[in-house]
Amino acid sequence: MTYLKLDKTKLVNLEYSLHREVLRTNRAGSYCSTTVIGCNTRKYHGMLVCPVAHFGGGRFVLLSSLDLSLVQHQQVFNLGIHKYQGSHYEPKGHKYLESYDMEVTPRRVYRVGGMVLSTEILLVEEEEQVLLRVTLEEAHSPTLIRFKPFLAFRSVHELTQQNMVANTRYEEVPNGIRLQMYEGFPHLHLQVSKAGEFLALPDWYRGMEYFKEQNRGYPFKEDLFAPGYFEMEIKKGESLVFSAGTFPVKPGGLKARFTKEVKKRIPRDTMLHSLLNAAEQFIQRREGRIKLLAGYHWYRERLRDTLVALPGLMAYSGRREDFLAILDHAVEEVRRIYIAENNLGVRPEAKDVDVPLWVFYTIQELELQFPDLDVCSRYGAAMVEILQHYMRLKDGCVRIEASGLLYARVEGRPLTWMDAVVDGQPVTWRPGLAVEINALWYNALRYYATLCKRHGRKEERQQILALADRVEESFIANFWNEEEGCLYDYVDGEEKDASIRPNQVLAVALRFSALDAEKAKSVVDVLKKELLTSRGLRTLSPSDPRYLGVLEGNQRERDLALHQGSVYPWLAGFFAEAYLNIHKRGGLPFIKRMVEGFEEELGNHCLSTLSECYNGNPPHLGKGAVSMAWNVAAVIRIIKLIEKYN
Repeated sequence: MTYLKLDKTKLVNLEYSLHREVLRTNRAGSYCSTTVIGCNTRKYHGMLVCPVAHFGGGRFVLLSSLDLSLVQHQQVFNLGIHKYQGSHYEPKGHKYLESYDMEVTPRRVYRVGGMVLSTEILLVEEEEQVLLRVTLEEAHSPTLIRFKPFLAFRSVHELTQQNMVANTRYEEVPNGIRLQMYEGFPHLHLQVSKAGEFLALPDWYRGMEYFKEQNRGYPFKEDLFAPGYFEMEIKKGESLVFSAGTFPVKPGGLKARFTKEVKKRIPRDTMLHSLLNAAEQFIQRREGRIKLLAGYHWYRERLRDTLVALPGLMAYSGRREDFLAILDHAVEEVRRIYIAENNLGVRPEAKDVDVPLWVFYTIQELELQFPDLDVCSRYGAAMVEILQHYMRLKDGCVRIEASGLLYARVEGRPLTWMDAVVDGQPVTWRPGLAVEINALWYNALRYYATLCKRHGRKEERQQILALADRVEESFIANFWNEEEGCLYDYVDGEEKDASIRPNQVLAVALRFSALDAEKAKSVVDVLKKELLTSRGLRTLSPSDPRYLGVLEGNQRERDLALHQGSVYPWLAGFFAEAYLNIHKRGGLPFIKRMVEGFEEELGNHCLSTLSECYNGNPPHLGKGAVSMAWNVAAVIRIIKLIEKYN
């Protein structure tokens, strides 16, 4: 039985199927994404979306969608679906859908009278090419098949309209055509494995709508260009492969290429395999190096996300060189942006005070995965630079106070991961001593002291230990909230913020904690009661009057709610670690139930992956980006933790 499978009763229900998306990516930076029934609901959706070097490597939708039609007895059955004004969908090809599964590749089965057609789609691993294999499983009469492409040639962040500038002419290539609608774009080659006829019927399809963009308060109507359609005979049991790519291919080799690519796929036959597939989608090899994207569809690389996500994404891969290559680049970026010019808390790109401290966490996790690696030789110099940089900050907006704690305050600028800004002001301003930043600072000091001990650096170790001892004492004195039995979220002079937020989970989950066992358990109990959901930790307790349990509306409205109750799965990974630190094997049944909540989510929103965040209120609908690296990584790490404690 297929792990993730949808049947006809669900697929024909647009309220269900239009809210379930699918995403496939490759190492070349391309992706293919739509809903399970093939109706695009976002401007980010497309059958071939790939980076274009001429425009700075940003992603562009070349092939928006592809309509298939079956023809018998001169009657045409169009299997496509597009949304137009209001609730008008045309054609209504989803009514022919029998099933949808994605164990190996996304696979649809259509039944039209006596005809049964299956389709499978994949991206070629290292190239900007998408392949669609169609197989006529059943037919009792001569059958024709048509492929009708809809072209966009525009950025994922924009929409296109009918215009006089577009070059709608095409050139013939073997078993197909190629087009280049605008200067600077690559040619798009549309080819079929079997020779047929291309009927040129150039036309603009106006007013296609993307309701997800409409709901987000953005422009949502687009015109797409269809140059015509390919038509050929297809026999019962016959398979054809349609190719769309930025380079020409030999049509005779398309079937073999599809088969070869399928063999590389990890079947999505379990929860773990589904997550490992999702994990692979964030890893790209471009421009001579390996990269880790923060999420889809609109995120690129982000340093904090990379450092937090990397251990989980690589937890089962065993690919040490990939781990090191990504971490090497992240460390160099930290040195360049935060350290080289003393930029911490000054330049906009260096606004996140905690980012350099995450380097220590990632190296700790690297050591766990590869115990034979000498991390001190490889990263020791960088760790020293980071620690010395913080220790030199004695005054100004970011500084080490006499207590040893790390203070950060810049008027009007958020300096933590809760960084939403509305009308020029931070929504969740947490100035002064932020709890997670100082938990990371303490962990970094203690960890580096252990490395010094390991390598016989006694004098250096004593200096670091003295500071760590001071930080430990000050951490408890400043952050412990006796009344609530947990930690203040931030402390700024006389102001102690008692908001119940998830940031304090790091003070328990990190390898080195300033809290004793009793205080650690109390923190975890409060978080479990106030913030834990089936999708992760809320960013604010529902009992707080500022709590906003639903993330909706335009950009401004969403930003106001982003960290005022929304749920983030990446925090659940640290909660699970904290919980098991306290309860050991006795905590496994509870953590396993946590995982079940995430398993349920794999069949929602974007199948087989986890969204950026979720509503704080049940049923915790997915919001934001449809697939986020550190969320996927967190659940993989939880599964790994369960294995460890078992």
